[in-house]
Amino acid sequence: MSFVSDFLAMVAGLPRPLLILVTGALVLGECTIGLGFLVPGESGLLVASAAVTDIGFFFGLSLTVALCAVVGDNVGFFLGRRYGARVRETRMVAKLGVRHWDRACRMLRKYGIGAVFVARFLPVVRTLVPVSAGTSGLGYWRFLVTSIVGATTWSMLHVGIGWAAGASAKYIEHVLGRAGGIVLGALVVIGVGVWLWRRRSRKTTAAQDVEPVEESERVDAERAA
Repeated sequence: MSFVSDFLAMVAGLPRPLLILVTGALVLGECTIGLGFLVPGESGLLVASAAVTDIGFFFGLSLTVALCAVVGDNVGFFLGRRYGARVRETRMVAKLGVRHWDRACRMLRKYGIGAVFVARFLPVVRTLVPVSAGTSGLGYWRFLVTSIVGATTWSMLHVGIGWAAGASAKYIEHVLGRAGGIVLGALVVIGVGVWLWRRRSRKTTAAQDVEPVEESERVDAERAA
């Protein structure tokens, strides 16, 4: 067996309940405010989905992931309802980027409940929109229904993509043999490199967003003194 087959066989060889629970935990971490930059939920979901081999596994993984995403949304919603507009001034939002918070609020004002669905497909913003919805006074049951629909659509789409990618990779490897494995391995390395570069860029941009906030706090403190 070659690289791709070995890797997929290793992932598929894990006990299914364990694989599903770990993937769900990663998604829960990504969808819960404060952990979105630390937990690779979407990446982990695609890797786990490549091990899907039958329709039962597909639905089991999809529904578990959707449930975990909805739980993360609810945590954010109730935090927003609890703390209101003060959430924007927290270090947690400053770390993620105030511009992302403002974007989430603009989406909510422009699209209303539809923003909860759309944000599910947008990195970072999907973590902040539920909190913003809580601060806006949006009705909980409307939020919950939209969150369930959005999370289910998002999870089934990503699991389907991962399943198709895994099957395609094995087919290509079978057709091209060892050369195909080398090419796919190179693509994986390039993909990981791009992901790390984008992650570093987001952190750098987030740090730049924090500096004006801290400078403003220093100026206010000097004026108060």
